[in-house]
Parts: sequence; structure tokens; C-alpha cells
Amino acid sequence: SLDAVDIGMVGIPYDGALTNRPGARHAPREVRNQSSLMRAINHATRVNPYDLARVADVGDVPFQSVFDIEKTHEDITGFVGMLVAHGILPLCCGGDHSVTLPILRAVAKEPVALIHIDAHTDTWDSFQGSKFNHGAPFRRAHEEGLIDPKKTVQIGIRGAQNVSEGWDYSEAAGMRVMFIEEVQARGIDAVIEETRRIVGDGPVYLSFDIDSIDPAFAPGTGTPEIAGLTTAEATALIRGFRHLDYVGADMVEVSPPFDVGGI
Repeated sequence: SLDAVDIGMVGIPYDGALTNRPGARHAPREVRNQSSLMRAINHATRVNPYDLARVADVGDVPFQSVFDIEKTHEDITGFVGMLVAHGILPLCCGGDHSVTLPILRAVAKEPVALIHIDAHTDTWDSFQGSKFNHGAPFRRAHEEGLIDPKKTVQIGIRGAQNVSEGWDYSEAAGMRVMFIEEVQARGIDAVIEETRRIVGDGPVYLSFDIDSIDPAFAPGTGTPEIAGLTTAEATALIRGFRHLDYVGADMVEVSPPFDVGGI
């Protein structure tokens, strides 16, 4: 029953839109496994989330045609849309980053603000004949009017590319791109302050790509980039974005086969 759920934790075991190393389809199962190490409260916040909300694991999105990206995305939108119709806020675990687009289709009743923590802007265009690959979700989301580019912040961007197309698209659209060098020079508190000012008080979606974290800390991902966020910086960012008007959130691109020792 979905009648007594405030936050639904959703598994999206899909990595059919990857451009590099596979394995993110196994993330939801392994994230659940590792979550057995969690406890109810943390020394820093002393908050027990189960005292604040009714949280349930609502299972994985059931797929009908995983060899077709667009049909797979339709399945995701339908499943998350069912949760939204029940008043449930979806907290999703991918999966490659292409899955954020169909989630946004389900939760964005108007263009929403976006906090995007990642090594990559994911505003590139078509790859190998598909415009729905994992490097393009936020370009498509902008084109479809799902996100407000003036209220979009991309944090931790870095790495080499053959062309600057993705970085250029984000900046030309009006998105605030914070490359990792700026984040490290200014400090996390300044990044949080500016981000909160940009996204404002309206509906916001948070997308967290595990490759935003330096692969020394989080090697289990398909497209690792050196010189990233530390785990302490990533934790501080998440804590700094409390009390916003969330319509949903996700964590994506975890690839357990590359996570040596399950760290």
C-alpha cells in the first residue's frame, strides 16, 4: 500500500544509456545492501529521519523493453508518476544519469530549480545516434521546459573533453556552472549560500552523480574524474541544502563492479 508513505525510495536498475564503463544497473541492489550499515541518528545532525517522515522502499521500476532507451524512460516516468499521484516524494537510486530525465517528466509540474552535483554538465547532445544518452539529460530537460536554467546550479564540474559543447551549452542557457577549482577555492559554505540564493524558495530537484566525488573515495562509477569532491565536502553540500522545497531527488552512476572492497 502507498497510502502511508511520504518518501518513496525507488530503485532504477538501468544502464543502457552509458557511454563508458557499465554496471550501474546493479547499484540499487548494492546500495540497499550497504545501507544495512546505517543507523538512526548521526552525530552532526542528531536527526532521525523516521521521526520526520514515513519512508518506504517501494521497489524497482519494472521494465518492459530495456534495449530501447525511450521505452525504458517511459516506464520510469510511469512508475514515478504513480508515486507522485499518491503524494509521495521520490528518492531514486539509478542507474545511469539518463534516468533523471524521465523522473523530471513525472515530478516537474512547472519548470523546477535544479541542484546538480556532478563531474559533468550532462548537457551534451546525441551520442551514437541517441539523444537520450547519459550525457544529455539536462539538455533534454531544458529543451522540454522541465527545469528553469536561471535556477539551475551545476557543482563540481571538471575533466577533459574533446569539445567544450556541454560546458558552453549550460552557460549559454543561463545555468550556473561551478567548476571544481572554483568550489575548492571558495569553499563549501560559499557554494551553499550562492546555490540556495539561485534556486530560491520554489520547487527544486536534486541530482547527485557519484562521480562528483573523487575516485580515490568513490571508485565505483562508470566515468571517473580525478580531483573531485571529498566525501566530507559532499556531505557538507547535502546538509547545506536542507529545508528546500524538494519535488524529488536521485543518486546515480554508482557501478558496484568497480567499487573495490565495497567502499
